[in-house]
Amino acid sequence: MSILFPRAAVLAVALLPYLATAAPLSLEEALAIAVKRSESTRAARAGALSATEAAHSAAQLPDPTLRVGIDNLPATGPDRFRTTRDSMTMKRIGISQEWLSADKRAARQAAADAAVGRETVLVQAAAADTRRQTALAYIDAFYANESLKLAKLMEHHAHEELEASRARLSSATGNSQEALALASARGTSEDETADVLQQQGAAGAAFQRWVGVMPDELQPPGAIALPTEEAYVAAHPTVSAMQRDLEVARRTAAVTASDRKPNWTWEIAYGQRTGYSDMVSVGVSIPLPVAPGERQDRDTAAKLALVEKAEADLAEASRAATAEYRSLRSDAQRLEQRIDRYRTGVVVPAGQRTAAATASYSSGQGSLVSLFEARHAEVEAQRKLLTLQRDLAKTQIQLAFRPLTAEVAQ
Repeated sequence: MSILFPRAAVLAVALLPYLATAAPLSLEEALAIAVKRSESTRAARAGALSATEAAHSAAQLPDPTLRVGIDNLPATGPDRFRTTRDSMTMKRIGISQEWLSADKRAARQAAADAAVGRETVLVQAAAADTRRQTALAYIDAFYANESLKLAKLMEHHAHEELEASRARLSSATGNSQEALALASARGTSEDETADVLQQQGAAGAAFQRWVGVMPDELQPPGAIALPTEEAYVAAHPTVSAMQRDLEVARRTAAVTASDRKPNWTWEIAYGQRTGYSDMVSVGVSIPLPVAPGERQDRDTAAKLALVEKAEADLAEASRAATAEYRSLRSDAQRLEQRIDRYRTGVVVPAGQRTAAATASYSSGQGSLVSLFEARHAEVEAQRKLLTLQRDLAKTQIQLAFRPLTAEVAQ
């Protein structure tokens, strides 16, 4: 309760300007809200904090060891277990310290810093994924709203023309077939509106999953700047993560290679005897690598194999990101061409047909059914154009929001 309340308060403050003015929400505002409330980004930040804290101790020496004991304590005879009767019995206290060379500590620090870099990339990746998913949900919600406007317009047209047909039928200037056809058309329009409302509800639920609120109106997404192929591949989340994994593997291999030189341990102890002089002992422990080719070198070879694996994974990820960019860019270009052709070849003629049918009906030469069909065809053309524009916007978002940015959510 104490953890969730401050986060809810922060979200409420972020939403306050929108809720107070009830202004249409923009894409950038939605992205900012989504990143602030993203739990995946918060989890990634916690991972980065953990790695950062661990890195602070990477180059430190191990803790010293306190050693306390009794040497040469009698175990048999009349003086057994007595610490003050035998001259050889000595109470001892000392301290030992394992020593790591500066090179080893530097290697461990570099490996820890590489791990921090990897976790930082994961924070950026979580924020970028949240922004991309939010932008896609925004596009779906925006175009669902626009499609609903067209569906309601078509329903309004069908209602108008059905009422006009009934009026003509009551005045004996119309016919029942026309009225029945328009009644069926109105029912179809109402069903289409219900279908679009269902789609709008699904899009709104997806939008709420990221932003937490579904406004009545969204601003048009506007132009979306697209990256170059080189920038897309370099900042692709998978490629960036693989680059960090490669760096971690290299640093880890360096740490393992440094273990071929053993760590020395020095020790100093003070011994107290009864009736005799106290003593001081000083010593150094040096591990002896008796078979480095079968132990230390094997460990290093294992780590170097992981470096090679990371290099191959990075190369494969770069190829996949390049193919992904080219596929999305090709889809975007084809959609742009289709939109231009469809607008010129279908939408404009459909509008001209509606104008001609309206003029013909006004002059008494055309029928209400012909007018409705012309209006319906124009609205359908506009809905198809909206679908193409939505697909283009979603493709552009995949291109623009997939790569990592320098901005990391606070």
